[in-house]
Amino acid sequence: MNQASLLHKAALSFGERPAVTAGRNVLYNYRDLSDRAARLGGAMANALGLNKGDRVAIMMKNAPAFFEVLYGAWHAGLNAVPINAKLHPREAAYILENSGARVCFITDDLNATITPLVGEIPGLEAVIPTTGADYDALIEGPAVPMVDCAPEDIAWLFYTSGTTGRPKGAMLSQRNLMSMVMNYFADMDTIMAQDCMIHGAPLSHGSGLFALPHVAKAANNVIPDSGGFDPAETLELLPHFPNASFFFAPTMLTRLINMPGIEQADTANIKTIVYGGGPMYVEDTLKALEVLGPKLVQLFGQGEAPMTITGLSRAMHMDTQHPDYLKRLGSTGIARTDVDVRVVDADDNDVAVGEMGEIVCRGDVIMAGYWNNPEATAETLRGGWLHTGDVGAFDEHGFLTLMDRAKDMIISGGSNIYPREVEEVLLRHDGVSECSVVGRPHADWGEEVIAFIVANGDEKIAEAELNSLCLDHIARFKRPKEYRFIAALPKNNYGKVLKTELRSQLAAEQEDG
Repeated sequence: MNQASLLHKAALSFGERPAVTAGRNVLYNYRDLSDRAARLGGAMANALGLNKGDRVAIMMKNAPAFFEVLYGAWHAGLNAVPINAKLHPREAAYILENSGARVCFITDDLNATITPLVGEIPGLEAVIPTTGADYDALIEGPAVPMVDCAPEDIAWLFYTSGTTGRPKGAMLSQRNLMSMVMNYFADMDTIMAQDCMIHGAPLSHGSGLFALPHVAKAANNVIPDSGGFDPAETLELLPHFPNASFFFAPTMLTRLINMPGIEQADTANIKTIVYGGGPMYVEDTLKALEVLGPKLVQLFGQGEAPMTITGLSRAMHMDTQHPDYLKRLGSTGIARTDVDVRVVDADDNDVAVGEMGEIVCRGDVIMAGYWNNPEATAETLRGGWLHTGDVGAFDEHGFLTLMDRAKDMIISGGSNIYPREVEEVLLRHDGVSECSVVGRPHADWGEEVIAFIVANGDEKIAEAELNSLCLDHIARFKRPKEYRFIAALPKNNYGKVLKTELRSQLAAEQEDG
């Protein structure tokens, strides 16, 4: 079992189909991509002296070479370590050292910051830009037979975003990735060779993972010229690529649907937008459906269960006549076909329907563990279930509503307050563009609710309006005690709001006071 075999099978049957496109220019068809991956895999084994199981880091902004490096590493039986190109060099250095990567492939823009790490990080032997004579020489070498891999062999070290400490490397095996690929076909979407995926989100994470089922079906992988996500560029590309799919973080989807003129834009070529990786509020989802039509699929997953725990299908998004439609639209859907999902208490006992608890899951998609971290592995995979750290509840029909990370829950006066519930209400106000709710320590109540608000444009929002809105929809004790109006919410490189920074800001103010 080797993910590289899916590329080579696609090349055998659909060799002339475009495989990698930069902007509007097709660079390689599937026969070319398969050949380049086999040659690069041979160079990794021979010229670079890498052995089966060695780690190969890939730190690139979205670029066409990502695919041949990724599949070349797998062709040679190596373990890929994709790293977000937006990380600080110190953050990248930690991942390179922790993973034990011997070689790191980069885009030219990272040459000055990443190449000097060769002399600093033990075991890192080379940093290789994917343009230039050295890289070309690797590609021009002889192809070698694909290395056979066991299902348990590690294929991808997926480093978590590290918002609460050092990132951990989730070990994703060949079986894990194959399960994810098959689950995409079973629960998310069909893919034909005439389809494409436009990669605006980082290939080092979700978009790269969802490239795998597209490669398996010989679909075109399109890299925007910017190497990232720009709503205007996305709309410019769309007329040239029928049947286009995307993976978007919720913040990317909301940027697209809120850009000026979107209602008049030609979005007919959008086939599917899979969104996940953070909260998508009901008001935003309704607007996306109104603007884009029936093209949304939601996922709830983690790096430890790549893109696969629960999902809200396209049909569920459009089941407007169901009496629980809005409630379901605010959920993360139902358990994916090949995953068992439970909600448990602190002793890992199932809680009743409607009660909050930690979400745990198991299945062939669940990681093998954390790289060189047996303590974290034992804690997270205790009892054979992945403990996600997310809090949620099932309804009587198996729809999972995700509230917050356990660490984000606010306890005020002995009552649990889930920030997302308050955020959903605040976003009903037309003047609220984004918001984030956190707890601030309080001497009497334990914590009190503080809301950080990003307004639409220069609009002024009266706090009395927000208070009234909250009192109309949630219990009085959940209403924010203070509203902070800010220009932008702090976010990490994947678009997730950094509530830790907001809490730290409040704590620092209390210390200064």
